[in-house]
Amino acid sequence: MNQLEFIQLINPFKSKVFRLAKRLLVSTEEAEDASQEVLIKLWNKKEDLNQYKSIEAMAMTMTKNFCLDQLKSKRASNLSLVHSDYGSRDASLLQKVEDIDSLSWVERIIKELPEQQQIIIHLRDVEHFEYEEIAKMIDMNETAIRVALSRARKTIREQISKTHNYGIK
Repeated sequence: MNQLEFIQLINPFKSKVFRLAKRLLVSTEEAEDASQEVLIKLWNKKEDLNQYKSIEAMAMTMTKNFCLDQLKSKRASNLSLVHSDYGSRDASLLQKVEDIDSLSWVERIIKELPEQQQIIIHLRDVEHFEYEEIAKMIDMNETAIRVALSRARKTIREQISKTHNYGIK
């Protein structure tokens, strides 16, 4: 496989690799480094890539593992899980501020979820992967993923409900 073929192979999903890394690592620079490391690892395996059913799933798994290793390393004290995919461009300034505040609040709720649920929420609700793909990436069966996703969403709904009911008495 030459360089051009490799680039054509990874182009459809390289931005997803970056977004997952960005989701797991605070810093854009760290996410870029993680993406580059994954792409280098794929390049080094370029001759064996045809053996895999989904190179994209393998790349996402490699990204997840690399980022989790980074979070667990000594350097991880400066990193945390975040998400910054903010809302509508056409909304009023007040709406934008409310959206950012709501997203920030939901992000805090998500940060309190178990690590596995955070990853599943990101892969399913942000990256829109199918359950089968997620199962391959994180080495779980689809039923367990559905259960974890359901529990994560329920926890988020409960926290939202508590906050809204707290202010209304």
